Amino acid sequence: MSHQPFSPPQRTLMGPGPSDVPPSVLAAMSQPLIGHLDPSFVGMMEEIKAMLREVFITKNEMTFPVSGTGSAGMEFCFVNLIEPGDEVVIGINGVFGTRMADVAERCGAKVTKVEAEWGRIIEPEQIAAALEKSDPKLVAIVHAETSTGALTPVEEISGIVHDAGALLLLDAVTSLGGCPVRIDEWAVDAVYSGTQKCLSCPPGLSPVSLSDRAMETIKSRGSSVQSWYLDVNLLANYWGEGARVYHHTAPITMNYALHEALRLTLEEGLENRWARHEANHLRLRTGLAELGLDIASQEGHQLWQLNAVSVPEGADEAAIRTALLNEYQIEVGPGLGPLQGKVWRIGLMGHSSSEENVDRILAALKALL
Repeated sequence: MSHQPFSPPQRTLMGPGPSDVPPSVLAAMSQPLIGHLDPSFVGMMEEIKAMLREVFITKNEMTFPVSGTGSAGMEFCFVNLIEPGDEVVIGINGVFGTRMADVAERCGAKVTKVEAEWGRIIEPEQIAAALEKSDPKLVAIVHAETSTGALTPVEEISGIVHDAGALLLLDAVTSLGGCPVRIDEWAVDAVYSGTQKCLSCPPGLSPVSLSDRAMETIKSRGSSVQSWYLDVNLLANYWGEGARVYHHTAPITMNYALHEALRLTLEEGLENRWARHEANHLRLRTGLAELGLDIASQEGHQLWQLNAVSVPEGADEAAIRTALLNEYQIEVGPGLGPLQGKVWRIGLMGHSSSEENVDRILAALKALL
């Protein structure tokens, strides 16, 4: 039996990720391979680190892309910072807070869950109340909860966490590049993101950044990091300064793609990029209102780049989503967990965030509803 080359359909990606990828990023991946210790590749690694610091708005030395998706970045942060028996407080207002709690428990942590209704934010008062009853090593929150479209403010929570002597871990998978993320200003100790959302790069790398305080915590561990592959002490010998020591074979073409995606992000300018995401969110929200549709996440804390749109009464959520894909070549996401069947998740991330795409999906929804 012969097999034909795979030829994917042409889609417009307007779901929770991945987002559409600019042609120059795809072209970067087709460049010739060089070795992962080639001097030219090492030079590019330094440029990636420098650009990531600009995008995270941080001076953290330990800033680099982990080889793996955003979930690998999540595990990287927990396995390095947590030892068995450590107390951890985790904000849960959707899928990814739930996943953080699972990962922390697998590291042997004693987890206190601070929960909010899906679609609402984690309030600073909730974190403060939890810290009155525990003495955690780490507090973790999801900045932009992809499953619900809610954006939890970080700065006030950061102050509460540090006043209690704990470290702050931030999930910025969906927020980085699409809305303000200010790692140093917010005093975030550890952060992870993904490449496939607002950076508009294929999935496969997880940008991370660790503060000096986080690195001191890791160096003072009483036990080895549970994961050899994700041990920052070993990865630092490959991604750090000076002579490079082989750790693993880095995904070379993915790093080509990330380099180009970061270059495009900084060429546009962070402030301009954030403004574009906000403007297209407002354009979508206005158009949805004209169709009698609204956004389900908490008013005043709605993500620009991921819109959880309430399914109107009587509408077949799955059938309309399928029609968008098959008739209009537009991918949107379903609701998850308690929001399953109740919302469509419409992404306006990175390269996918454009007036043209907003108008296309509004026209399609108008025709289908």
